[in-house]
Amino acid sequence: MLPSGPHIATWLISAAVIAGVIVRPWQLPEALWAVSGAAALVLFALIPLPAAGLAILKGKDVYLFLTGMMLLSELARHEGLFDWLAAFAVQHSRGSASRLFALVYLVGTVVTIFLSNDATAVVLTPAVYAAAARAKAKPLPYLFACAFIANAASFVLPISNPANLVVYGAHMPSLAKWLAEFGIASVLSVLITFIVLRFLQRVDIAGDISRDIKVPILSPGGRLAAGGIAVTAIVLLVASALDWQLGPPTFLSALVTTAVILTMKKMPPWRLVKHISWSVLPLVAGLFVLVEAIESTGVLKPLMEYLSAAAAADPDVTAFAAGAVVAFVCNMVNNLPLGLIAGTLATGAHLTPQVTGALLIGVDLGPNLSVTGSLATILWLVALRREQQTVSAWTFLKLGAVLMPSALVASLAGFIWLKFA
Repeated sequence: MLPSGPHIATWLISAAVIAGVIVRPWQLPEALWAVSGAAALVLFALIPLPAAGLAILKGKDVYLFLTGMMLLSELARHEGLFDWLAAFAVQHSRGSASRLFALVYLVGTVVTIFLSNDATAVVLTPAVYAAAARAKAKPLPYLFACAFIANAASFVLPISNPANLVVYGAHMPSLAKWLAEFGIASVLSVLITFIVLRFLQRVDIAGDISRDIKVPILSPGGRLAAGGIAVTAIVLLVASALDWQLGPPTFLSALVTTAVILTMKKMPPWRLVKHISWSVLPLVAGLFVLVEAIESTGVLKPLMEYLSAAAAADPDVTAFAAGAVVAFVCNMVNNLPLGLIAGTLATGAHLTPQVTGALLIGVDLGPNLSVTGSLATILWLVALRREQQTVSAWTFLKLGAVLMPSALVASLAGFIWLKFA
């Protein structure tokens, strides 16, 4: 049966939106493409307005989570916490470029786990560049560490990547179940990525760097920001353990921390919130509408049926193949819309935790192949441009072509055959 005209139009608009988000023609913001595409789908009656509204409401937990994390990240940046962490890493490298690389990677891992991969890409990256410059070290190896760990550590916890909330939606596993399922895979992802990246950057991180750097005194606001982040992490761990949604507690914790610091400093809120990338919220909302429209065309139904049958016949091979395919495809369409599609497939096909988990690993780790794979990597490129640093797509791909497959194979193997053996 040939597809209808409205279905073809839906697919064409969706393809144009995804291309716009990734390529950003005329340097127009990613959110503009997503919102314009969602509006076009409604205006041309390709998706009813009530259905588009319901699709947007599906993301309320994600919006609250992102808002909370962006508030905490901006607080940490504004109060000098990230600069302090970067300077701390330089001081404790004791003049060794390779030791500094390991410390930056460690700091990036911690930030990604507890503040999400976007925080590592957006806020930690400039601080690491400044610290590397003060240490008279070649900056690119340390900047690459920020980019790759942002994706490699993004499934250690449910809060480590907004895509995790998108894939699982209302069916997010409890914290205990998450750690049991993804613990081995996430450790392998972080370790393999570090080992391979360190080997690939071994020439540039050989030798000594300047020891002449002092760790700045962390301000009271910085200490409060660090405390707020720690409290938020504890609250989220408890919420995850109790199988609650993660958006409301993230937002409330960030709001309380922000209110305390702003009151203490007698600072107006606009001085803080004006630096937050609010366009991320309409971007995500537009993508929710996009995926709802794609699903309404029926194109996902055959995939659901195929995945369901394949998983029943051979769950191990299906899980590995699904994770690998998604990992590579997300570099063509970006992992955020693909995560939405993967979540829809998982729910519609009633996939087992084994296959759903493999899909999530592919969505989170796959973007380490290219600069188009995830929003975090795109934001990392923006942060680099602000520091007058450039990394070509080809340079990133040469590293990613070695890094991503090696970590992906190890992580999927650890997830499928060690956890589910």
